[in-house]
This record gives sequence, structure tokens and C-alpha cells, in this order.
Amino acid sequence: MRALTAHDLKAMLADAHELALIDLREELIFAERHLLWARSVPLSRLELNFPRLVPRLSTRIVLCDDADGLAERAAVVLARAGYADLSYLDGGVAAWAAARLEVFSGVNVPSKAFGEFVEHANATPSISAGELDRLMRERADLVVLDSRPFDEYRRVSIPTATNVPGAELVLRVRDLAPSPATLVVVNCAGRTRSIIGAQSLINAGLPNKVVALRNGTMGWALAGLACDSGRQRRASAISDDALTWAQAAAQRVARRFAIERIDLATLERWRADRERTLYLFDVRDPTEYLVAGHVAGAISAPGGQLVQATDQYVGTLRSRIVLVDDAEVRAVMTASWLRQMGYADVFVLAERGTATGSPTNSILGTPTPPQDLIECAELSALLARNEAAVIDLSLSREYRKAHIPGAWFAIRSRLARAVQRIERQGELVLTSEDGILAGLAVPEARSLAGGPVRALRGGNAAWQAAGLPLPDDARMADEPVDLWLKPYERSGDTAGAMSEYLSWETDLLARIERDGSCNFLSAP
Repeated sequence: MRALTAHDLKAMLADAHELALIDLREELIFAERHLLWARSVPLSRLELNFPRLVPRLSTRIVLCDDADGLAERAAVVLARAGYADLSYLDGGVAAWAAARLEVFSGVNVPSKAFGEFVEHANATPSISAGELDRLMRERADLVVLDSRPFDEYRRVSIPTATNVPGAELVLRVRDLAPSPATLVVVNCAGRTRSIIGAQSLINAGLPNKVVALRNGTMGWALAGLACDSGRQRRASAISDDALTWAQAAAQRVARRFAIERIDLATLERWRADRERTLYLFDVRDPTEYLVAGHVAGAISAPGGQLVQATDQYVGTLRSRIVLVDDAEVRAVMTASWLRQMGYADVFVLAERGTATGSPTNSILGTPTPPQDLIECAELSALLARNEAAVIDLSLSREYRKAHIPGAWFAIRSRLARAVQRIERQGELVLTSEDGILAGLAVPEARSLAGGPVRALRGGNAAWQAAGLPLPDDARMADEPVDLWLKPYERSGDTAGAMSEYLSWETDLLARIERDGSCNFLSAP
């Protein structure tokens, strides 16, 4: 593995070749300070997430850490899996900062910064929470469209809002606002999806006045207004008239942004190309993807979320991206935004496909041998006799919801500290959400524990399916640095956290200008 200076890496980020810049630290540590184009792939879950984000073995890969050995540990795993072009940032993130290069806090920074760029470049109109509340009380002719995924909408929403995830807006808006006199308000939790959603409708030529709700549900709450929770209001089936208008609008957008369509033969040729990375994303609603059928090998990536968190889907810069949508509308609108974000090779495939269900995720490493596994019944018996200790490697959010009685939370890449802290008796058993991560961790845990270690077959899912107890008390053998919490998920001063977050978003435009590596494009 080759060491790179900060300026070596800066030059690589500016050249024309594919590059995957991977930050191996835990998400909360990553969120405190990282490089703009780094993808967060914590070492603790490397085998689970890396193949999806960086599918091509010959990709040029640069690993980033805090000069704490994570890069070296990851390189062993990746080299064993066949990844050949591995480098690391010498001195880690501190070396980048010491070279007076820009570092960023937060998550999904390129997408968030892009939202601010879009608002600035297009003068995207917005409305304050107070003004919208006034119009609602006056019973003005308006609709509120919540552009987030349904689970986010259901948790908290603006009164009267209908859930229409971002990529669905152009497809469904004419059924929800058939009169051009109706004011259309697009909201999300904060800013990005509100801005992108509103500007999508404007770009599509909707005759209505369209505005983004300034600062989304957070802005609504900070204005002292009450949010709804548990709402189920979703857009109904698309009418023929709405589909006809949306497809004509998408055709205009495709011409404006020079978006190319491909056929299945071209897709198959690109699949066989070993010199370029290919991402194949189905940008429809996840239910359509699962039930109505999809192109084999396509990953579900709802268009609004793909724009909102591109770094969670596309691990390789300057790769080739194909968006699938049988109606074309969602794919074209998503492609128009990715093109403006600087992804030059984005294409649309108008196919439905016949595959159903979710594709099997590729995992690095070998299956856990049977002798390293323990069944739920045997573990339950050991626990009843106080002859086993359990370490749970699930994400802390999942661990806090429910876990095996007495299980300790730990982070897989930091097992050494966890093993030292837990109360040990008898055999050490590892578990995780589905048991896969636990099985991968057995050899390392065995070397640390100096005694018998096994993984629970099927993990916590199998334990729950067996009807065994899952308490929600917490025994923490490590800090929960595996997750960055959204402002409204944090304890304490939630209003302060929301205000701080919104200020962070609006400050991003100046930060990326100082960084100088973005190639965001204004609409032609």
C-alpha cells in the first residue's frame, strides 16, 4: 500500500480518473472532521458495505483515518478480497488540515452543499413557517408536499402535508394540484430536499407558483408551531393526464440537460466493461422496486434520496451511473440533478424488469464455519447458567431498541477495548443484527479473549424469531460513536441543535468555495 501526501491526494481529486476516497473511522468521528469527497465506510462494517460502494476490484482507492492503524487493517481485508490499487493518506485527516486544506463537519456534505448552490444559482423561492401558517389559517388554496421517504414523513410532518418523495413530485403533482392557481409548497426536515423538490417542479414547467418551506419541519418547530406525527397521507395512483403531463415535462428537462437514454444491450455492454465502474440504480419508490419488478442487479435508490445522500450510494468518483425507471420521469429528474452535481456520465434506462425482492448483498470474506456458530437454544441455556457473556456488534441505534439479555454493546473495530471492559464468565458469544458481522469478527475476538468464542447463528433476528426475550436496558462497553444523530434525535437542547444544524447548512456554500474542488453546474 502506497503512502500519499495531502497534496498528492489533492491532485488525484482533480484528475480525470476514477477514485474512491474512503474514510474508515466511525460515523460520529467522521462527522466531526473529514475531507469533502470522502465516503464514510467504517472499518467496523467494511466487509458489509464496501462491495456495494466500490464494486470494481481495480478501482483506485485511497484510505483515510486518523493515522491510527485503521488504513492498514482495512488494506489487509481489501487486498485479500482482490482490491489491488490501494493507497492511504499519510498522517490521516490531521495531515490534510495541517496542509491548510479544507475539512468539513457533518454528513452528506456534497449533497447538502449542492442544495445551497441550487438555491443561490436559481433564486429558488421559499416561504417562512409563519407565512405558511397564516395562509393555512386563512384557508388559502395550497398544497404541502413532503418530499422525504414515508418513514421520515410518518415520524413528523407539517399539518395537511401529503407525502410525495422527491423523485415522485413531477410524476404526481398534477393529481395533487390540478389547478394552476394552487400554491405548491415543498418541505423536508431541513433545507436540501425542499429546495431540490421545489426547483424540480419549476424546472419541469409546472404552471403553479412553487415554493420551498424554509428550513422544513425544523423551521416549523423553531417557529413554535406544532408538527403532526403518525400521518398516513400519501399520493394515490397516477392518473393518465398526470402521467402524460409529467412525461412531456421530463422530455423537456432531458433535452435541456442533454440526458441520454440507453437500452438493455448498452447496459449489458457496460456491465462487461472492466475499465469503468457502473452503478445501476432503480430510482422508483421502494415498494414498486420490490413488488412490481426491477431490472436484475439494480439497487433500489429512490431518486430524492440519491440526490440528498449521493455519497451513500456512489463510492467511486467519475464513475458511470444508470438510472432505471419504466416511466422515465423519476430517472430524468434525478439525472438532471446528478449532472449538475458534476456526475458527467449519467444515463436513463426506461425498463421495469422482472426481478423481485432485494438482491443479495456481496460481502467480503468467507462464510463463518459451523464450528464457530452457536444456536439460540444453546446460548439461552448458557445464559441461564451464567456460563456465557454476549457482545452485540449491532449499530447502537438497533442495540438500544432491543438486544439479548445482558448483552454488551461494542463496536467491531474497537473490540480490544470492549473485551477488556466487559464482565466475563464462560464462553464469549458475539451477535449482530443478522449474525453476519458477528461471524466475521470471531477470529479477532478469539485472539483478544484468549478463550472460546462463537457467533450466534442468525444473530438478533434469529433470537427474536425464536420468541426469546429482547430487553432494552443498556450495557455499554464502548461509546456509541458509530452513529451521527440528526438534530431532532438528540437529547438535551433540541431547538439549539436544530438551529445550529440549519446554520451549518447555509454556511456550506462559502466552505465549498474555499475548498475549490466542486464542479457544480448551473442549469443551462
